Amino acid sequence: MRELRPNIEKNIWIHVAPGLIFLLSISPIQSRPIDRMQVIKRHTIHINAINALSSLSVGNGTFTYTADITGMQSFPDYYATGVPLGTQSSWGWHAYPNLNNYTLEETYKEFTIDGRKISYSIQLNSPERNRLAVEYFRANPHRLQLGNIGLEITKKDGTLAVIEDIKAIHQSLDLWTGILSSKFVVDNEPVSVVTSCNQKQDVIAFSIESALLIQNRLKIRIRIPSPSRQWKDAGNHWQTEHGLSTDLVTTQRGHYIKYCFDTTQYFIRIMMDAQANIKEHQSNYFIISPPASKSFRLAVKFSPAITLDNPSSFTETCKNSAAEWKKFWMSGGAIDFSGSTDHRAIELERRIILSQYLTKIQCSSSFPPQETGLTYNSWYGKPHLEMHWWHAVHFAQWGRPQLLEKSLDWYSTVYQKAKATAVRQGLNGIRWQKMTDHQGNDSPSSVGSFLIWQQPHFIYMAEMLYRAKADIKAINKYKDLVFATADFMASYPVFDSLSKKYNLGKGMIPAQESFDPMITYNPTYELAYWRWALEMAQTWMVRSGMKRNPKWDDIIHNLAPLPQKDSLYLAAESAPDSYLNPKYLRDHPAVLAAYSTLPATDGLDTTIMKKTFFAVWDHWNWNETWGWDFPLTAMTATRLHIPEQAVDALLMPISKNTYLINGHNFQDDRLTIYLPGNGGLLSAVAFMCTGGDDNGLINPGFPKDGSWKVKWEGLKKI
Repeated sequence: MRELRPNIEKNIWIHVAPGLIFLLSISPIQSRPIDRMQVIKRHTIHINAINALSSLSVGNGTFTYTADITGMQSFPDYYATGVPLGTQSSWGWHAYPNLNNYTLEETYKEFTIDGRKISYSIQLNSPERNRLAVEYFRANPHRLQLGNIGLEITKKDGTLAVIEDIKAIHQSLDLWTGILSSKFVVDNEPVSVVTSCNQKQDVIAFSIESALLIQNRLKIRIRIPSPSRQWKDAGNHWQTEHGLSTDLVTTQRGHYIKYCFDTTQYFIRIMMDAQANIKEHQSNYFIISPPASKSFRLAVKFSPAITLDNPSSFTETCKNSAAEWKKFWMSGGAIDFSGSTDHRAIELERRIILSQYLTKIQCSSSFPPQETGLTYNSWYGKPHLEMHWWHAVHFAQWGRPQLLEKSLDWYSTVYQKAKATAVRQGLNGIRWQKMTDHQGNDSPSSVGSFLIWQQPHFIYMAEMLYRAKADIKAINKYKDLVFATADFMASYPVFDSLSKKYNLGKGMIPAQESFDPMITYNPTYELAYWRWALEMAQTWMVRSGMKRNPKWDDIIHNLAPLPQKDSLYLAAESAPDSYLNPKYLRDHPAVLAAYSTLPATDGLDTTIMKKTFFAVWDHWNWNETWGWDFPLTAMTATRLHIPEQAVDALLMPISKNTYLINGHNFQDDRLTIYLPGNGGLLSAVAFMCTGGDDNGLINPGFPKDGSWKVKWEGLKKI
C-alpha cells in the first residue's frame, strides 16, 4: 500500500473549476430553491489515472458493484490493497458447517462484578477448543463476494492486457444519474464502457463499444471468488473451496450460473443483446465471447432464488437509474456553499454530495451495514451496532427517514436474541448486540461484548422517525422495543451505598475503547446518554397514554453525576488522570459526545464542557482517532457556539479525515474506506445548519464573518 499514500493528498482537493463563481443567499429561507442538479453535477467524479484507491461504485442500497478504470472489474488483484472491486449484497451470506459442534457457551467467561456474576462472550486464548469456538463464531456467517465481472483484452502479441496497458483514461461517474462512463485505449484501440445499476433490482448492466470486439480480442469474464476466511475479503480469493460449485445452465430464456456452497445458494442470470458464446473456462470461471460487432450489451442479475424473468436490459437499467437518482436528489435536504470565500467550502460540499451518494448505495438496506458497506468485508462483513447511529441517523436529518426506517425495522427480528443476552446476564429487557450478522447472532469480542453505548441508539433513532412522521403509528410500531431497551438500561446500573447513586460499570468499556472493563465506571458520555435515553423513554410512555415508569425515574434522578476534575469533564470517573496519561488521549474523544449528538442533560455544565473541549482540542492525539470523531467534535463545537472550531474539526487535515476522489473516508492501509465517517459528516453538517432543539439559530455551526455562504433546504433538526 505504500505506493498509494503519495496520491491521497492529491485526491482530497480536486476538481475546482478555475474562476467558477456561484451566487447565493446565506439564509435557508430564499425566494428560489437550490438548483440541485447544478450542485450535484459540479461534483461529477473524473478519473484520469490509475490508482487503487480510486475505484467507483454503482448500487441501490441492497446491492453494490465496484469497478476499476475499465468500468468493470478487470483488475481485482491490483485494487485488492486499495478500495477493492467488490460485488456484495445485503442477502449474500455463507457459513462453514459447524463440524466440531462448537457452542456459543464455549466462548463465555463469567466475571464477578459489584457482587453480580455476569458472563460475556469474549476472545479466549485457552483452552484450545474454546479458542477455536471463538474463531468459528467470529468468522461465521460472513458476507460473500458474489462475483467478479470484468474484461479480458487480448493484445496484438497474444497476451492478456495488464493494468499498465490501459492508457488515455477518461472515466466519470455522473452522480445525478448514477451512471459510470469509462473510456480508455489498449494497443491504440479505443474502448468505451458504460455501467449502470438498476435501483429496483440487483442488476448490473454494461454497454461496451470497441473495434476490439470485431477483432474478437475483447471478452467478458465472470469469475466467482471463494470466501477469504479472513477479517477482510477483497473479492480476489481464487482458490477453489471443497464443496463450492458453480454450474452454467442454458435455457430457452437465457443463461444463468447456479452457485452452491454448503447451505448457501444464489443465481447469476445473464442477458445479452446478441447471441454470444458463453462457456466455463475453469472452475468458477466463465468467459463470454461476444459476436464480431462494434458494440455489445450485457445485463447481469444476482438473486438468492431463481427467477424466470430476465433482468432489465441495459437501456431499461440506465433509464431506471437516471429516474430513481433524480428522485433521490430532488427529495429531502440539499446544501449549496457557492459564494463562500473560505477555500475549503467547495471541498466540504464535495464531501457532502459524495457521502450522500455512498451512504445511499452502501448503507440503506434492510439491516445495519458493515463499516465498509457493500464493497468489501471488514470484520467478516458484520455490522457493528454502536456504529448504526453514525451510518443512518443522517437519513432522517436529510429528510429521507424511510432509509433509516428500513434498517431500524431489523431490530424487531433480532429481539429474542438480544433478550436472551440480557436474561443470561441476569438483567431485564434487551441488551442489543454489538458485532452481529444479518440474523442477529452476537460475535465473541473482548471489546465489543463490554460496550454499552449502542444501547440508547435504538431509542434515539426511533425518536427521529417519530419526529419525521409526527404520527402515533410510529409510537405503536416501536414502543415495545423502546420500553424493553429502557428496561435493560434501568437494570444495568449498580447502586453505590456510599454515594447513594447508581454507577454505570464496572464491567464495561466506554465508546473510547482505551479502558480496562474490570475497573472502569461512570464514563461521562454514557452517563449523559443513559439519562437522556431513559427520559426519552418516559416521554414515549406518556405519548402512549401510560404513566411514567418509577424504576426508570429512580435511575434518572439518582444516576451518578458527570465526573469532573479541575473543572474538566473526565473520560470516566475511574480515570482521574484522563488529561495526563497519553493512553487516555487517543481513540474516540467520547467525553465531547456528552454534548454533541445530545443536548445538555441534567447536570451538564456548558462552561465546563467548553473548557473540556479546548483541553481535548489542544492535547488529543488526533492521528489516533477515527473518521466519525471529526464530525462528533464539530457537533460539540456547534452546541458551544464556536463555529470556527466546528468547521476546523470537520476539515481537520488528519490522515483518517481524508476523503478520497471517490468520496470514501480513508482510515489506513487496513481500513481503506469507513462509512461511519461519511454518515457522521452528513449528520454534523445538517446539525451545523439547523442546530438542535435547544438552539433556534440559523447556521450555528458556520462562522459569521462572511466567509461562508450557506444555503440549505429540507434539513431536519437532530
